[in-house]
Amino acid sequence: MLLIFTLLLYSCTSINYSVDSKSYKATGKNSRVRFIVLHYTATNDEIGLKTLTTQQVSAHYLVTSKDSDPVYNLVPENERAWHAGFSGFRGRNNINDSSIGIEITNIGVDNYADETKEYGFFIPYDKYVPYSEGQIKKIAHLLKDILKRYKIDPTNIVGHSDIAPLRKIDPGAKFPWKRLYEEYGIGAWYNEKDKEFYMNERLYSATPISQIKSEFRKYGYDINSANEWDEESRRVVYAFQMHFNPQNATGYLDLETFAILKALNKKYR
Repeated sequence: MLLIFTLLLYSCTSINYSVDSKSYKATGKNSRVRFIVLHYTATNDEIGLKTLTTQQVSAHYLVTSKDSDPVYNLVPENERAWHAGFSGFRGRNNINDSSIGIEITNIGVDNYADETKEYGFFIPYDKYVPYSEGQIKKIAHLLKDILKRYKIDPTNIVGHSDIAPLRKIDPGAKFPWKRLYEEYGIGAWYNEKDKEFYMNERLYSATPISQIKSEFRKYGYDINSANEWDEESRRVVYAFQMHFNPQNATGYLDLETFAILKALNKKYR
């Protein structure tokens, strides 16, 4: 009797299992994609493609050196590519989780081993290899296409060196950040008038190291709290200079780098 009663009870109870995705919408959300990270492969096309498709490293897109090639979409945008590694920017870590990665075929630095012997981590501007005109245009079109789909803060369009400054130097000092901003409206750049305002030697000299480092953190860079410009701190300065003052990329903080940092924080922070 108990079994019959139980069966009757279940048969009289109907449930509505369906998924309604239209009646209600939450407002507490945002896009998974918060960053776009630019890299160079440090290899040629063939090795780059093989590495990005067969090894434990990947990117969403690859821009090769050949104008006739399409842009290769190697990982769907809704999946996580393994391109950033240990990384951080604007208080976020594990940037793989919240980014789209773009690799660009570029050797990076000619005679890299020799240049690092001479300059260490801080390779000067003229040792980097430029990007081709075709690559620059493809990158611009690709970025504009991605930005149609996601509301990405312009300061979150960054290089690998920006999010991992202690260990990475790509996309290098010759990546065309300024041109992308001026010609295509992509990314972040400072206002020249603001920079000139902060080109104040007395202000620069009177600003303690701790406060300058706070300015780097305010913009988004991870930098230590040591009260000196040690090797780690210089690598962060170098990453910043490669992005915003590339021909002066030395790793040494100077008045111009200070003024650019202040101008960026005035504009974006």
